[in-house]
Amino acid sequence: MRNTAAGLGSGIFYGWYVVAAAFIVTFLGFGSAYTFSAFFDPLQREFSASRGSVSLVFSLAGSLYFGTGMISGPLADRFGARALSITGMILLGAGLVLAGLARSLTEVYLAYTLGVGLGVGFSYVPVLGAVQRWFRRQRGFASGLAVSGIGVGTLVMPPLATWLISLLDWRTSYVLFGCFVATIGVGISLLLVDDPRHRGLAPDGAPMTSGTDQNLQQGNSIRQAIRSPRFTTLYAACLLCSFGAFIPFVHLVPYALDQGISHFYAVGALGMIGIGSTAGRFLLGALADRLGRENSLLLMFIGMALAMSIWALSTNMWQLSVFALVYGLFYGGWVALLPAVVMDRFGGRNVSGIIGVLYTSVALGTLIGPTAAGLSFDLTQSYTLPILASIVANLGSAFLITRTYGTSIVRRRR
Repeated sequence: MRNTAAGLGSGIFYGWYVVAAAFIVTFLGFGSAYTFSAFFDPLQREFSASRGSVSLVFSLAGSLYFGTGMISGPLADRFGARALSITGMILLGAGLVLAGLARSLTEVYLAYTLGVGLGVGFSYVPVLGAVQRWFRRQRGFASGLAVSGIGVGTLVMPPLATWLISLLDWRTSYVLFGCFVATIGVGISLLLVDDPRHRGLAPDGAPMTSGTDQNLQQGNSIRQAIRSPRFTTLYAACLLCSFGAFIPFVHLVPYALDQGISHFYAVGALGMIGIGSTAGRFLLGALADRLGRENSLLLMFIGMALAMSIWALSTNMWQLSVFALVYGLFYGGWVALLPAVVMDRFGGRNVSGIIGVLYTSVALGTLIGPTAAGLSFDLTQSYTLPILASIVANLGSAFLITRTYGTSIVRRRR
């Protein structure tokens, strides 16, 4: 009976199936979204647009990846992650198809915003919230493994898009991506189960006890969480960081092209972020379970500032590759740790809803950052100012974390 409940008769704890489903959903969602850099040049040429206006496509969609979590998180707490993820995958696929059929940049805005933006938004926070409830001791590792789909997607999908565009064209490539994502995404979402109690288990695969149900129901309400100083500080730190966090995903390829690097290798540099990000989610997520997840979050902000400093000095492919790997490592760790820190601090009762509110900070930063970087380039023909601003923003985030979380960080060190 235990084996059947735990893992489809295989003896594998079912929580790992939930992690696998979350991995594939994030792989498809963010992998498709981050192909935008491969489509950047074709879109700019097709619609005779500036970098600022093309960047706005990603910024509008990106703000919804995370901003929608404020809605999808509470809905997932009430109706379950499976239904929200299926909805998201359908929207994502439709958005990509419609982007391929667009006759103007305005139609690309609409397809990306309402399709890709809402699609990722309806799936991302719900699947992360589901993963948190299945684990306690290995929460950082499980969370990191789930969101490593983003890193692998960043590694695989942009080069695949580049290859398809060269083989076919950008419009057909978008249509093919959309059909693929919707088909696979809907199927894999069926594996999602929100709560180990639905399989007769406690977190980490332990047997159900009289206290299991009570422990899983403990935690803050959304209102209690967002009024706490710790949440306010975490929100402000994520907001600052997010102004620069997604600039590389939009502008690294154009930056590399400006340095005389071929389009193939420029997209390869973006893929390096995927490699670093995947490593960060695996390695730093597991390491954070030992060092303390708040300690580790502080290191992520400092690490991203260091990586941006490397970018500011990069003029050739090997330097950009070093930047991309280092940046991906700490960016991936940041993404992996946020849901686990929320679960640690505020409990599991409304974890998806609280994560969703927190991610509105990321939404605002994503809306402003890449577009502002594009406009800055249009005015100065340089990315120096947005890169330096990103360094300062990450250091500011690190300072905020030490100010409010300092007591627990010092206690961990002792």
